[in-house]
Amino acid sequence: MKKKIHIISHTHWDREWYMSYERHHLKLIRLMDSLLELLDRDPEFKSFHLDGQTIIMDDYLQVRPELREKVEHYIREGRLIQGPWYILQDEFLTSSEANVRNLLIGHRDAATYGPVSKIGYFPDSFGNMGQAPQLLLQAGIDNAVFGRGVKPTGFNNSVGEAAYESPFSEMYWESPDGSRVLGILFANWYHNGMEIPVEPEEAAPYWESRIRNVEQYASTPHLLFMNGCDHQPVQMDLAAALRTARDLNKEYDFIHSNFNDYIESVRETAPDSLATVRGELRSQQTDGWGTLVNTASARVYIKQANQHCQALLEKAVEPLAVMAQSVGARYPHHLLTYNWKTLMQNHPHDSICGCSVDEVHDEMMARFAKSRHMSEGLAEESAMAVADAIDTSAFANEEDAVPFVVFNTSGWERSGLVSVELEILREALYEPSPAEIAKRLETVRLPLGSVIDASGNAVDASIEDLGVRFGYDLPENRFRQPYMARCFRITLEAKDIPALGYGTFAWIKKERQPTAYATVSAASEPAANTMDNDHLKITIQEDGTFELLDKETGKVYRDLGIFENVGDIGNEYIFRQPQNEIPLTTKGLRADIVRLEHSSLRTVYEIVHRWAIPAGADDLLSRETATMVLIQERQAQRTAAKVPLVIATKLTLDKGAKGLSIQVSYNNQARDHRLRMLFPTDLTSEVHHADSIYETAVRDNEPSAIWSNPSNCQHNQAFVAFDEPEAGLAVAHKGLNEYELLRDGRNTIAMTLLRSVGELGDWGVFPTPGAQCLGEQSAELLLIPYAGGKNRHVAAIEAAMLHTPWTVRQAAVQAGQLPAEHSWLDWSGETLVLTAFKANEERGDTIARWYNPTLQPQTLVIQAADAEDWYRSNVLEERLEGLDAADGIITVPVKPAEILTLGFKATTK
Repeated sequence: MKKKIHIISHTHWDREWYMSYERHHLKLIRLMDSLLELLDRDPEFKSFHLDGQTIIMDDYLQVRPELREKVEHYIREGRLIQGPWYILQDEFLTSSEANVRNLLIGHRDAATYGPVSKIGYFPDSFGNMGQAPQLLLQAGIDNAVFGRGVKPTGFNNSVGEAAYESPFSEMYWESPDGSRVLGILFANWYHNGMEIPVEPEEAAPYWESRIRNVEQYASTPHLLFMNGCDHQPVQMDLAAALRTARDLNKEYDFIHSNFNDYIESVRETAPDSLATVRGELRSQQTDGWGTLVNTASARVYIKQANQHCQALLEKAVEPLAVMAQSVGARYPHHLLTYNWKTLMQNHPHDSICGCSVDEVHDEMMARFAKSRHMSEGLAEESAMAVADAIDTSAFANEEDAVPFVVFNTSGWERSGLVSVELEILREALYEPSPAEIAKRLETVRLPLGSVIDASGNAVDASIEDLGVRFGYDLPENRFRQPYMARCFRITLEAKDIPALGYGTFAWIKKERQPTAYATVSAASEPAANTMDNDHLKITIQEDGTFELLDKETGKVYRDLGIFENVGDIGNEYIFRQPQNEIPLTTKGLRADIVRLEHSSLRTVYEIVHRWAIPAGADDLLSRETATMVLIQERQAQRTAAKVPLVIATKLTLDKGAKGLSIQVSYNNQARDHRLRMLFPTDLTSEVHHADSIYETAVRDNEPSAIWSNPSNCQHNQAFVAFDEPEAGLAVAHKGLNEYELLRDGRNTIAMTLLRSVGELGDWGVFPTPGAQCLGEQSAELLLIPYAGGKNRHVAAIEAAMLHTPWTVRQAAVQAGQLPAEHSWLDWSGETLVLTAFKANEERGDTIARWYNPTLQPQTLVIQAADAEDWYRSNVLEERLEGLDAADGIITVPVKPAEILTLGFKATTK
């Protein structure tokens, strides 16, 4: 039997990278025009793979709408192959739900043109998520094609069941839940069949070397050759090149193929000895220089903006829209799809990774702003629709009551401090004049008053007079309505607000106990540099480090909050510390410590470090980058010149909080450096845990024996945790996706706050002054102690709530169809984590999704009184088998590491 050469034509289309989006867009239009012309004239050109992403169609037809019919014709014929993704994302820097929405929207968009490709395509992801096989199988995809994460060894160096090695380019890939797909590794990359020569004298050596390279790793007689590369134009003379290849290599059968045919052929002929790789594929079994993990800290501001936008969409806008739908509002499917697409246009790996030219990232920030503004508008509309339907008549007997609604859109009952700005009085403009109206309102005295809940109980709160402000309404049936309003801000302790629900409160004129608290500044009262609540006690040292006592376990964590600074002579892809450099730290550097706030609800300290660090790298770095000296071989050092670095750290401990809030701000004036915050755990374990895509990943503290990179940074989504059986410490955050577990004898968690570099890197010389991140920077973290490994889910829940914004809206005193307190989903599930609460577009059903972060079976229990017609679903939101309710209760067993999606019809209020 002849070996078969499968040639798959494609282009890997980075939407933006070393040029701006529109420069790449221009090239895409040229490519697609030539491709359609080739398909028209050459029936031997069988098919072209459109890189697995449907956004190529959006971008092309935006300019060429008149060619849609032709595009659809070739998709239906199978000559243009599109989907299953909307974009080719970075899997680790986009949220769990963003990965699923990418797959869902990609499928829906692809279906509007024709057949959807069922190829799990990850050609250039900078590492692959461990739950990918489970997600793919739920979408009806039984294979994965990827370029990174596994080390191929060649069939003469068999590795059997090694976790991250395979002798072959074909293997099985298994998720933590046991889901398994056929994996195809681009062992010779996705360009090994590019620019095939037509002339025999060039074609002979071309095929001799390339066939040998592929045969080295192939387990079957089917050899894969990818005819294309990054932004590669279509090879217009491919048919002639293949005729030459057939004439020269008669012992092989050359086929212009596609992934479906190739994968089916591999399945039919694969040996029983294929290796199985399991979980995350992050190039663990390598020297550590090519993992590209440091893209997680390139342009941290990009990651922070993305986290904010994702959280708004997933954890506020969609749940609020479900709530509003239950009271008659229309679920805004079209606007949410538009918003998700806008956000996901920032998710391609060269975009969200921060490893492009400055123009790309400038445009990204505009997209983030568009997504954020749309989300804020949608959230406000939904919250108001619900607030207008709530019965607040319990406050009718209170003089001049101003009701407001506190929404908890997280999956757990929640308590915390919440602020809301309320209007006590408003007057329409413009008579007699805005100035006179404002002056009259300013004379209205604001009584201290009190805050009460719907049962009339006083709630501990502060009240701040905001004076007179301009505002406006935009009624649906009238012209805009401007006004002036007398405003004030309330900060209160919202206790036990139900999951996916709300509680109702009101400000009243009458003062009740407990009285509103007053803040106390350090200037008026000496501070002891300590703060505590029922769960934690914090003691701040002279150098700004602090101790944390976990009152539940009695464990004390010391020397927390050290800042570390080192040089970085790398690029946007790779961190490289100058050789033999000794890190600078704030340990022992006396800090200014001031208590900013102290009350019955909250204590806040500010710690200020006045530091001086090197201004940048020396002149050698410029010469090394200009001449493309390899990262590992660079000799540059940091300059002796210094610039100030003043770091202001606010530590906030709220009443009832289980974690310590940390806010860091500074003005970065240095170049070519990295800033981290260190949290020694002084705990003992050989592994640690990191929040990842639908899992809490278990990772070894020690890298592979062949790892030679001094740095062992890694990705995380929302938190990093280190624990023993009875004690643990987690660092949660907003958009700080890079960490390192230091092998320093204390198992210190090092969180990267900033990485400043001046070049893109990779294949050319592309200066990126914007990647130095000069100017004002900030970071937000939450330090969470917990009672050991069996309670690790506490960190996951606290991190999820850190990412979930409170939503608060003023209401009127009114009768309504909704009670004063309500939840739309009453569930329990031990360690389960809820990630989605939204509506399905086709059926209008409510969709809820959980995952099990443990390797132990769990049980989901749902009080189903307010819903009906429950069923299992999947990541494509398809209706699967129905679920029966017993006495109004749904009980669903959840397998270890399972991603579980349920659908149901909510009862309309």
